[in-house]
Amino acid sequence: MKKVLIPLAQGCEELEAVTLIDLLRRAGVEVTTAGLTPGAVHGSHGIGLLPDTTLDAVLHADFDLIVLPGGLPGTTHLDEDPRIHALLRRMDQEGKLIAAICAAPMVLANAGLLQGKKATSYPTCMPEEHLPAMHYLAEEPVVHDDRVVTSRGPGTAMDFALTLAELLTGRANREQVEAGLMRPAKR
Repeated sequence: MKKVLIPLAQGCEELEAVTLIDLLRRAGVEVTTAGLTPGAVHGSHGIGLLPDTTLDAVLHADFDLIVLPGGLPGTTHLDEDPRIHALLRRMDQEGKLIAAICAAPMVLANAGLLQGKKATSYPTCMPEEHLPAMHYLAEEPVVHDDRVVTSRGPGTAMDFALTLAELLTGRANREQVEAGLMRPAKR
């Protein structure tokens, strides 16, 4: 079974976090949510989330994917945590998948992981100093480049989660999960 780590920081975007957790678990992926600190995490809209564990408890565990939900100030908290940068770099060196949505691709950029990569993010959340080093696709809902996957924001969270499910468990499983969601057909 594939294993995914979703770090949760105070002020994260709840819709993104819950969509990722829910859809990846529906796809049969083992998802571990880890708070940067012990206890409940309160999202950017005041919704409380209870992580499975703390980041310290799983810092050296083996995961197939780390995915960062966005939201502010959650993304700032992720970006200011040296454990997150170290974990991202380690997973990159190990050839693992790395993903971020909304403001969180900024964390990937600040960790040096978007150089030469195609990426997207919430339109106002990618620092301009990183843009020349990447191929920024501002209008794309989800961008997959090698082992890095990025997405724009809350409205793209379902497509983002389904893309990650497909990368981890295959196209047929993604289609099965998506069929159960009763999403309208694309026009």
